[in-house]
Amino acid sequence: MLTKEILRIKGTVLYTIPPEGRLWDAVGSMVENDIGSLVVMHHGRLVGMLTFREVLAALHRFHEGFAKLKVEDVMVKEPKSVGPDTDVDELRRTMLESHTRYMPVMEGATLTGVLSFHDVAKAVLEEQTFENRMLKGYIKNTLE
Repeated sequence: MLTKEILRIKGTVLYTIPPEGRLWDAVGSMVENDIGSLVVMHHGRLVGMLTFREVLAALHRFHEGFAKLKVEDVMVKEPKSVGPDTDVDELRRTMLESHTRYMPVMEGATLTGVLSFHDVAKAVLEEQTFENRMLKGYIKNTLE
């Protein structure tokens, strides 16, 4: 299974925010949309990722100053990304090695989507379930 196939299942809705956006507004967007990350875009280009991990770290580090922070103050700059033809095993390995829960999928300079570890786990489970059904059907038909 390839990243573009997982995106096709998941969908390619992207939630974005500019780097100069207020962190407080980013948190509001994440809560309202029930998402764990925002793509930080500047002039149509991916410049960072903001996840709940960075938000919590900023809250811990800045306390009362949290409300004054901008997204660019805490975002992951130039995040790792994968291409649309990346195999799911390579994607999982990359996510595990970089301790990344959200991975941008880039086709050249174009962002085509973001995959979460949850998206990957769900796609793998669905693929394994389908394969198991096919194998059971094959075995059943062979034994009859």
